[in-house]
Amino acid sequence: MAGNSFGKAFTISTFGESHGKAIGVVIDGCPSGLTIDEAFIQSELDRRRPGQSSIVTQRNESDSVEILSGVFEGKATGMPIMLLIKNEDARSKDYSHIAAKFRPSHADFTYQAKYGLRDYRGGGRSSARETAARVAAGAVAKLFLQQYGVSIHAYVSQVGELKIDKTYQELDFTQTEATPVRCPDLAIAEKMVALIKQVRKEGDTIGGIVECVIQGCPVGLGEPVFDKLHADLGKAMLSINACKGFEYGSGFEGIKMRGSAHNDTFVNDEGIIKTQSNHSGGVQGGISNGMDIYFKVAFKPVATIVSAQDSVDEEGNYAEIVGKGRHDPCVLPRAVPIVEAMAALVLADHFIRQRMTKN
Repeated sequence: MAGNSFGKAFTISTFGESHGKAIGVVIDGCPSGLTIDEAFIQSELDRRRPGQSSIVTQRNESDSVEILSGVFEGKATGMPIMLLIKNEDARSKDYSHIAAKFRPSHADFTYQAKYGLRDYRGGGRSSARETAARVAAGAVAKLFLQQYGVSIHAYVSQVGELKIDKTYQELDFTQTEATPVRCPDLAIAEKMVALIKQVRKEGDTIGGIVECVIQGCPVGLGEPVFDKLHADLGKAMLSINACKGFEYGSGFEGIKMRGSAHNDTFVNDEGIIKTQSNHSGGVQGGISNGMDIYFKVAFKPVATIVSAQDSVDEEGNYAEIVGKGRHDPCVLPRAVPIVEAMAALVLADHFIRQRMTKN
């Protein structure tokens, strides 16, 4: 398979390139009768949209979504839903200088080696522009999950060495959208914005961490052995551009604990079985246990920088690369809705698969 599709019961296939006419997604498996709130889908795209603040790329795209099929009188028909987003502000000339050169840490070399050609305009299919299609599909998945009381909250918890010194339980998620960096700790958010602006002024880029919390997920989602819920979440996050790491629950910090301290003890809370702690991150044996699912996603510094870098061209000759065009100095603010979208797609897929199991 070409790797352009995701999911098994609630599936998406994205299409389009950064500087093509449009990008989009086809959703198959969306249950009929679901109310498709186009305004909500647009609001999710607006959160990912370029040009929304001074700390992201200034590419001017409205990211207006068009629903071409699968919806009648505001309801999903059960047929494939096609969502289209036209590209309006592509500047292909910004990339003519690297038409035959390989940019460091980009997909230029690997795409050329795999396919024998590549679309060098903004990275083509490898561009993060493709993630707009995922956010659109993820918005539909969120609408589906809202019926079951499931909420998904992602936020920036770290930029470079600067990070929140609080657990997610201590944060007010309603404040996440209050700053352009999407960090709910407003004091730290202000420092993060200043750091990103400083890095941009220096002609460089910076990475960090997005954390995500899923609340209201019922017990029983996940398919052992290879489609464990946390494994599918990991695949979803690692498929996002610039993602370099994923950990859930106690993650790597858990190795510092003894089993006696790390084990989540079960209790009966007024007839509902819960765990006293949640080092498992809401998943045990690859199946959701009803507790909050929480995880971290690490993103590298953006590969395009304006400083000169050494590289080679397609013939193997020395080449100098200097970044041009409009690029994010830090992917984190716009990665937040992408992380949420991919989490929603995983859960929607497993919700429907669980229905099939019970039937």
